[in-house]
Amino acid sequence: MDEEGVNVYGGMLMFRSLASIFADMSLYTALSTVTVTCHKRLTPYLEGEVRELGFDIEDVFVTGVRLRATLNDCIRLNLNLRCASQVLYSLKQFEAPDANAVYSHLLSWPWEDILEGDGHFSVTSNVLNDTINNSMYANLRVKDAIVDRFREKAGTRPSTGSELTGAVIHLFWKNDQAEVFIDTSGDSLARHGYRKIPGRAPMLEALAASTLLATRWDRRSPFVNPMCGSGTLAIEAALLATNSRPGLFRNNYAFMHLKGYDEKIYLQERNILEKQVADVPGLRIIASDYSEQAISNARKNAHAAGVADLIEFSICDFAETEVPPDNHGIVFLNPEYGERLGEVTELELVYSRIGDFMKQRCRGYFGYIFTGNPDLAKKIGLKAARKVEFYTSTIDCRLLEYELYGGTRRADPRKLAS
Repeated sequence: MDEEGVNVYGGMLMFRSLASIFADMSLYTALSTVTVTCHKRLTPYLEGEVRELGFDIEDVFVTGVRLRATLNDCIRLNLNLRCASQVLYSLKQFEAPDANAVYSHLLSWPWEDILEGDGHFSVTSNVLNDTINNSMYANLRVKDAIVDRFREKAGTRPSTGSELTGAVIHLFWKNDQAEVFIDTSGDSLARHGYRKIPGRAPMLEALAASTLLATRWDRRSPFVNPMCGSGTLAIEAALLATNSRPGLFRNNYAFMHLKGYDEKIYLQERNILEKQVADVPGLRIIASDYSEQAISNARKNAHAAGVADLIEFSICDFAETEVPPDNHGIVFLNPEYGERLGEVTELELVYSRIGDFMKQRCRGYFGYIFTGNPDLAKKIGLKAARKVEFYTSTIDCRLLEYELYGGTRRADPRKLAS
């Protein structure tokens, strides 16, 4: 596990047990520590989302936030968050020098109060312990403890497997301290569920949403996205402008497979999402790509997201993309970074042309370039007003912001909108 994983849940463990609480109230209404994780460098945008939903955050760390919440609160978090990966509800914290200690502690836990005897569950883990060289072994010991507990108490057992289609139990184990969670999400929330055709080197949806939240876009002025590829940035822009949440595109979460799950709570939260969707009269989102196949894929993805009527797609060279004049919107490009020498040489000209395009065609806008190649970024020939740090996969990236003045220095469009 890398250094990022070591700190994924932030800070020291506190020893606590929920078993007595479960005896007195519904699992779904019991308060516990909830950890919401995200990819590295997305934390500021995740924190903003969680606070916007009305939650108080107790701790912020490199890959997530912690707060006090119930499982019913976790339903709301899962449906609303654009930048998150998992929503983890803490069950038990304990000392565990080795895998046998993990097994012993979890064998005594009342799993029959949490999991359905005829259901399905999976185990995931994040492990840094000298006695373990394969996290799959830690997963196996967690699974064994749960199965043996069911056999002892009920004479039956749930099925298990690696597919995250049912309930999910997560183990975080660092040195001799362990914590076990209900992973209420299952499949990662970072994939928003609408993208049916990813295309070539697609940007992760949570990353795309975070980069948009990092811009100065007011969600009313034009959003211009040359080199749109499979359309992720343009689609996320349309979803952000209309307040359409990721929960509208997904119908299976791990919380649905826990004992005592009340579908009415989920449907109430989803109904709120549907009512929150807003019309934005006059909104223009313009996306282009030189590839006919890319535009075809982007249109299909936009249809799946329900925003195809909000995006104006065109097939053209990026420099020919329409940029509405006399506006204060943003232009956002995510060009290739280049991994081989020949590619880099060819891309130097592309980046230079991007600079010319922004200087000549985008006056009055804020320009944004997302790139993992700082040397190529120098070819743009403009001085970046801001450089925002991101990661894509393992590549250290920057979102570069350019103020493209149109004669006189202009105000921030977000202030104009207010």
